[in-house]
Amino acid sequence: MPTLLKRTLLTVAVVALAAAGTVGTASVWTAIGGGPLSVHGWIAMAIGIGGSIALAWGLMTLAFRSDRDGWDAQADRLPADDAAASRAAHPPEA
Repeated sequence: MPTLLKRTLLTVAVVALAAAGTVGTASVWTAIGGGPLSVHGWIAMAIGIGGSIALAWGLMTLAFRSDRDGWDAQADRLPADDAAASRAAHPPEA
């Protein structure tokens, strides 16, 4: 499958997920006696749910990319490891 088609399908899936979340949350809100939502309420809820999904997606992308590129391993090194590696690479001259 071409990359553009994959991205399009993924975007459609995320938008559908956000729409389902908005409708579900509004239904629960009405069921607990919160009253009907105005148009502004629907817009605010859609932005909030969509923004939460986008933030989670972005942060998970960064976490996986960091792990794949080895940045996590570099952050786990101790300063003592750096000093020992430096001494091994540049032994003192006699």
